[in-house]
Formats: sequence, C-alpha cells, structure tokens
Amino acid sequence: MTSSQPEVVEHSITVSRTARYLVLGNTDTARETWVLLHGYGQLASDFLESCRALATPERLLVAPEGLSRFYGRGFSESPGASWMTREAREDEIRDYVGYLDAVAAELPRVGPLTVLGFSQGAATATRWAALGAARPRRIICWAGDVAHDISGSSLNGVELTIVHGTRDRLLDEGRREVLRKRLEAMGLSYGTLTFEGGHRMDSATLSRLAALPLNPASSQESGKG
Repeated sequence: MTSSQPEVVEHSITVSRTARYLVLGNTDTARETWVLLHGYGQLASDFLESCRALATPERLLVAPEGLSRFYGRGFSESPGASWMTREAREDEIRDYVGYLDAVAAELPRVGPLTVLGFSQGAATATRWAALGAARPRRIICWAGDVAHDISGSSLNGVELTIVHGTRDRLLDEGRREVLRKRLEAMGLSYGTLTFEGGHRMDSATLSRLAALPLNPASSQESGKG
C-alpha cells in the first residue's frame, strides 16, 4: 500500500518592515497637501523631483515609496519600486493601503488632500481612496487607470482628473476609449487634461493642475465618459 504525498499548504503572516516617504514643503506655510504616488520601477526621490513644478510655500508634497524594490534588467542598474503585482495581489493591496494610511496619519493635517498617481500609481491612488481611511478631495490619474476592482460609489465626493500625453504608447487612444466607457459605466464625472508628449510627467501641465481650483467641472474639459 503506497501512501500519498503530502500537499503543500500556503500560509501567510504579517510582519513589520521599514518604509520610506519624502516630504517637500513647510508645514508652517502650507495650506494644502499633495500625496504623489510613483509609477512602476520608479523611486520616490526621482518621482518627487519630476513633480517639483508643484512646489510652493503653500503646498506640502509627500512622496511615499512602494514597498517592493527591485533591480531593473541587471544588478548594475538603479533599483526601482512597485506597488503590487498580480501575485498575492489582495495581500499587497491590503499592505499598501495600510501603509499609505499610516503615512497620512503621521502627517500634520494641512488643508485639503490631493492624491496624484502616475501610471501604476494611478490605480494605487484610487484603491487607497476607496479602501483606506484618508479621504482625498481630489485624485489625479496621470497616464494610468482608475482601479478595475473598485466601485464608482467608493469615489463619491472625490474630484477626479485624468491626465495623459498625446503620444503615450501605454495609454493610447484605444485604451483611453476603454477607460472612458468604464468611467461612464461607473457613473463617474471627471475632468481631462492633455499635453504633447509620451508616458512621462510634464512640468507645464503640473503647473496648470496646481493653479486649478478644486472644481474640475468648472475649470477643465469635463465629462461623464
């Protein structure tokens, strides 16, 4: 009589780890807070530098870094970070939502909160707004999508702005049309801004965003879909 081989059983545990975030600005003079969420393979320091056009004495800029760092194509390349992958995705989402909540709780309460997410950071921003404790007044999805696994009602009261470059191969016309139809199905109103360029940040567009009041429908090309 042969005995069957034992099955592999997966277990999960929660562990403490050290995460980092960068802050640019003076809490004594700031009147609003922007949380900046980088894209796949970036570091918070580089992304904050690409958003320097937002910096004024009245604005506190906060750049958390994704919890998963890795090298690029070779060990000699500079490392980058990721918010999540499809492997154990629910755990990673729960971890980064808790992490971003912890960052927000540690920050001084300075004015209304805007969250800007670039590329992978766009889905991260909308999931955080839907699942986390912090409640932003505005979310800017730059060269990225609203998360597929949240409801439109979870973003009620949040002003949504979609930004993309006209030559962005990762968010081309076809993907933008899919996004438009999905946002329409979700019942979400949003504003749009475009710039001449590809999958990158744009200082002039950042300055335009920073100058807009917290009411995209009155200041941008807006739509429901």
